[in-house]
Amino acid sequence: MSYRFLDTSVEYIKGIGPARAELLKKELNIRTYGDLIEYFPLRYIDRSRFHKISEINNELPYVQIHGRVVNVQMVGKGPASRMVAILEDETGEIELVWFQGIRWIKDKVIPGSDYLVFGRPVYFNGRYNIPHPEIDPYNASALKVSETLQPFYGSSEKLKVKGFNSRGISKVMYNLVGLLKGNIPETLSQEVISHFSFISREEALVNIHFPKDDSMLRKAQARLKFEELFFIQLRLLMQKIMRINKTQGHVFLKIGDHFNSFYHHNLPFSLTEAQKRVIREIRKDVGSGKQMNRLLQGDVGSGKTMVALMSMLMALDNGYQACMMAPTEILAQQHFESLNQLLSGLGISHELLTGSTKSSQRKIIYEQLLSGELQILIGTHALLEETVKFHHLGLVVIDEQHRFGVAQRARLWEKSNSPPHVLVMTATPIPRTLAMTLYGDLDYSVIDEMPPGRRPVKTFHLVQSDIQKVYTFIRKQIKKGQQVYVVYPLIQESENLDLKALLEGYQHIVNEFPPPGYGVSMVHGQMKSEEKESEMQRFIKNEAQIMVATTVIEVGVDIPNATVMVIENAERFGLSQLHQLRGRVGRGADQSYCILITGDEMGTEARKRIEAMLKTTDGFEIAEMDLRLRGPGDMQGTQQSGVIPLKMADLVRDEKLLKYARDMALRILEKDPDLRIPENRPLAEELQHLSRHETNWALIS
Repeated sequence: MSYRFLDTSVEYIKGIGPARAELLKKELNIRTYGDLIEYFPLRYIDRSRFHKISEINNELPYVQIHGRVVNVQMVGKGPASRMVAILEDETGEIELVWFQGIRWIKDKVIPGSDYLVFGRPVYFNGRYNIPHPEIDPYNASALKVSETLQPFYGSSEKLKVKGFNSRGISKVMYNLVGLLKGNIPETLSQEVISHFSFISREEALVNIHFPKDDSMLRKAQARLKFEELFFIQLRLLMQKIMRINKTQGHVFLKIGDHFNSFYHHNLPFSLTEAQKRVIREIRKDVGSGKQMNRLLQGDVGSGKTMVALMSMLMALDNGYQACMMAPTEILAQQHFESLNQLLSGLGISHELLTGSTKSSQRKIIYEQLLSGELQILIGTHALLEETVKFHHLGLVVIDEQHRFGVAQRARLWEKSNSPPHVLVMTATPIPRTLAMTLYGDLDYSVIDEMPPGRRPVKTFHLVQSDIQKVYTFIRKQIKKGQQVYVVYPLIQESENLDLKALLEGYQHIVNEFPPPGYGVSMVHGQMKSEEKESEMQRFIKNEAQIMVATTVIEVGVDIPNATVMVIENAERFGLSQLHQLRGRVGRGADQSYCILITGDEMGTEARKRIEAMLKTTDGFEIAEMDLRLRGPGDMQGTQQSGVIPLKMADLVRDEKLLKYARDMALRILEKDPDLRIPENRPLAEELQHLSRHETNWALIS
């Protein structure tokens, strides 16, 4: 049994060959025996059940019918041509239709013969038909095959043309299973297998593709789901242990003048209990002699920036510098202006560095940073440039960290002779299961309490035909001295169309709210930085009462005077994104409103998102709903977020299993942190196999 065998190219499996192997690589990223055996079925179909043609309805995703083909003909010409066979049983008849691969099937479908037919019925032109069904001559062997749980595999159009539909994949999988018997290495230790009464990995892989029965399928699923979650947790926890044990951190023992002066004289409001708890957690970390790597999670407006500032003041009190990196110039500018106000009169030197910073100013910043004269630097990606060198960097704060690539974040980490403490912040609430999976190597703090006096934002849903009601409401709010956001969607694939919609929307708003009585500003991603900043400043100074924007304002615009958020085409936004946008209002003491405008018709998923927004303003509840609706694949709205693509497990349904996996990984690593004990050798070998093609950026997380 060896991993080398699993690394054999799939071209050597009967039914594949070099050309098909290349296609599998391009379409499904399947190169080896190991890749193919872990290409799991999407679902299973009970082939023991037969339906009569008269029983077919919308409730049945698949049907299996025994009947006789009474007619076969070609219909249409050229690319629109199709082959249609009429199948009948004693209760009625149904069309079987083939649009592609006709030359492979036409000689196999003979009028007057009996067939076993399996497929998905489709209702079209007032009756049901079955496109591209599986079809076999009706005989004893066909019946024997049908009396099992049949795996159903995902495929692609290019693969189907080459015979790799679900059934074709099933055939080569059967050939592969025959080759692999006795060659599947065990990946779990005997301790884990015994503790959970798992079947062997070989039994699990055989039964996940060709289940002996329901019971064996459940056992195979349990084993493979656990294994997937367990190795994710084992890797994350090993990385965390290595960082704690082997990476020394700067020691911040002193709470001195900077921290105390700010706390006693400049703190604008009392800290919440949640903020105090998090500051205590951070203080314990930075005084431990170990390098801090902490995730700070809190809803929009919960006071994360205040915690970050007080953490930076701890660094300053101990003779170190601190920096804060934000994903956009707008957000970096916002942080810098907040610091200007908060640090007023304390004599703390702080600067802003972005792509727009002039060369002459950059030179001064670089010199002061290197000499240690500059204590706090706020900036964007510009902080990552090689020319940015610190005298003694002690703390790095990364805001909205999922917007930065891991390698980028690692470059910040390298700007100190020994690793600085790292505090990463996100205003996107993350469900506990996802946090354990994405950030399992980080320590984890949550601000789950809003500052006193904040009123929940009232949320309403209206359709496009109600737009005049919305405008009337906006006029009333502006008359009271309030300001308004109107946000349009922006989807990369249709950027030009979306920009056109935004510009049309802007013109429409200007027509409804004409100057000089009203001012309307506009911000979108394709504007130059200086244009964007100019428009933003008009809104900040209340020269414009309405800002028309894309999701560029999703993070970082903090205007206490803005009390209305209107979201056009709200059905096109993700749930977390809608919640983030809603968080842009409600920053002051006045009641704020979020108005979701959709078309009259909405899909089921879009309706669920709108209902969730109306039901709650709790970011963590929203995040749990979002995870259930969308799955974990794109929770952060960007593939750069590092979401782990799970093949078997589901972070919503398998929450308990994830906890068991993490607990077991902790139990093993407490006794054997380097996996050197002989009984843990299978775990060490599987980890090595899993990570052979990966770059380990985990220390910066």
